[in-house]
Amino acid sequence: MKNPILEARNINKFFHLPDEFQVLTDINFSMNKGEFVSIMGKSGCGKSTLLYLLSTMDTDYEGEVWLDEQKLSGLNSNELARIRNEKIGFVFQFHYLLAEFTVLENVTLPARKLGVKSREEIEHDAMTKLKLLGIEDQALKLSSRISGGQKQRVAIARALINNPMIIMGDEPTGNLDSKNSDVVFDIFKELCTEENLSLLVVTHDEDFAHRTDRIIEMGDGRILNSKISGRFDIAQRPG
Repeated sequence: MKNPILEARNINKFFHLPDEFQVLTDINFSMNKGEFVSIMGKSGCGKSTLLYLLSTMDTDYEGEVWLDEQKLSGLNSNELARIRNEKIGFVFQFHYLLAEFTVLENVTLPARKLGVKSREEIEHDAMTKLKLLGIEDQALKLSSRISGGQKQRVAIARALINNPMIIMGDEPTGNLDSKNSDVVFDIFKELCTEENLSLLVVTHDEDFAHRTDRIIEMGDGRILNSKISGRFDIAQRPG
């Protein structure tokens, strides 16, 4: 039996202002190493809230989050920051590149922050990631001087620089045209199959989601169902 790379156990989340409101209710799911999972649902259903909670950037919740068989709930902010930098990569709808930095400098930032490797090793790793994504020829350009599709590939390279166990994405193709969306999807799929990397992506793009290994559908802060290859394998219905 496979050991899950990521687990959510009995997660409940409340917003307290201006009035108390339960945004996540009894969330339970797990995903395995090398699995490509998408989370879908209408705006306001809680999917981005869940992603930020799973990524350790939100710690105000009830229940437990486990990553790589380690319980993250209850760890202090310094411990969580280290885990995020070592084990989790992030790709957002907007690339958040530093315009005054080159492509190469943007990719190296998380590794420089981690401080494990020398500058030369980090730059070598960054060039390897850029080559993997087919944009090594853009390395010395300012990030403000490349196209939107290229910027998102740079953001993916940056997410990969510390060789994380899992990539988490919040609408990573939401700002791209269909051609560049397909490029990003193909990159993600190759990372799963070739690198055995796990991916968890929030998306409104049904075509994107239906090409992932599994779709977790959310509604009103609950997991309604999980689909694998067009069939339901899990069902959670409101009680």
